[in-house]
Amino acid sequence: MSWTEIVIEVARTHAEALSDALMEAGALSVSVEDADFGTDAEQPLFGEPGMEPTEAAWEHSRVVALTPIEADQASIVAEAAQAVGLVAADVVFTLRAVEEQDWVRLTQSQFEPIHIGKNIWVVPSWHDAPDPQALVLELDPGLAFGTGSHPTTRLCMEWLEANPPVGLSVLDYGCGSGILAMVAAKLGSTDVIGIDIDPQAIKSAVFNTERNHCDVAYYLPDEFAISGHAHTFDVVVANILANPLKVMAPMLSGRVRPGGKLILSGVLATQVEEVTAAYAPFIALSVWAEHEGWVALAGHLPPGQA
Repeated sequence: MSWTEIVIEVARTHAEALSDALMEAGALSVSVEDADFGTDAEQPLFGEPGMEPTEAAWEHSRVVALTPIEADQASIVAEAAQAVGLVAADVVFTLRAVEEQDWVRLTQSQFEPIHIGKNIWVVPSWHDAPDPQALVLELDPGLAFGTGSHPTTRLCMEWLEANPPVGLSVLDYGCGSGILAMVAAKLGSTDVIGIDIDPQAIKSAVFNTERNHCDVAYYLPDEFAISGHAHTFDVVVANILANPLKVMAPMLSGRVRPGGKLILSGVLATQVEEVTAAYAPFIALSVWAEHEGWVALAGHLPPGQA
């Protein structure tokens, strides 16, 4: 089966409404893209909890609607335009053929093994490890964040590799896919805990950890509170985002035992000052490394301090 895409470039003010109207008019799916992507006028959209963009649209947006090849695309556009108060004749659109493909194979081809640090490979299940003697994690892209492709995940993995937690306890707060917890376990941690607020992330992390033969225990926050497990750790790592990291400063700092270390990522270089200020009453943080505008912050709680 083949399909036809309707491509319409519109102002931001109409992008969301037109998308909804195209779905009502018979489109199978609709996406909104930055029409200036790849040019000097490109406008990245960033969002954090509590600071999400009010709409996923750009000043110059491109609306792409997928339709059956036999559909009347002109009628779909006309109906959608009328629904949002636009003059159909003024809505310029182009059509793009979408041929039948092996979508599973196409998707898999977009994910190659990722080399991180000196000796870590993240390898999708449909690939062989380039270096079987390296620290290899078999991990497929999924619903939970963390495959090693994002700079923040990479920074945390590189920190763990540079500071292997041999014989130490590690807390991965906001564990997502479990990738950092698994790296800690494979680097010699004897007690690894992963915590996440998303039940789906916990399921994903458990699945990935069993696949990689690692010993990690995962909890939702409330479950961990009653688990009876020690609540302080030699190493605490949290790869989240700046706003929640600031809110959680007392809690995360309190998870670090005297003499332990705290590593944070998910922080833009422009946010370093505000995040370090939030943690200053508890533990001094400094930039350990930076990659593509993101940083990893690291700090050490002196022995005897709590």
